Amino acid sequence: MVELMIAVAIVGILAAIALPSYQAYVIRSNRAAAAACLNEFAQFMERNYTQNMRYNPAGFALPQLQCAEQLSARYQFSSVDAALGQRTYTLQAVPTTLQQDDCGTLTLNQAGRKGANGGFDAAVVRQCW
Repeated sequence: MVELMIAVAIVGILAAIALPSYQAYVIRSNRAAAAACLNEFAQFMERNYTQNMRYNPAGFALPQLQCAEQLSARYQFSSVDAALGQRTYTLQAVPTTLQQDDCGTLTLNQAGRKGANGGFDAAVVRQCW
């Protein structure tokens, strides 16, 4: 009986160590997938600009990409309205409650400038992208 209790205690200790590491891994991998999805949306925006000479023509809507559907429980993707004669855009990946981390909202604009946590601090962007 003592041997069984020792085995259960060891399994409990290992689980207590492994679970937070696994949860951090899941958050990082979903963040990387969201960053890749933002890049895919940016490619769509550039193709749209090539055809219309502006990013946001009348009736514009972001397409239903598979990556956005797969990540819909963790991120909501959107495009901030274009400005300056519709020659700029900012794409956003806003985390849901399942994706709680220090990075917050990921952003990408027409110049390829990446942002995280509401800003463009290089250290935060390097960590989050």
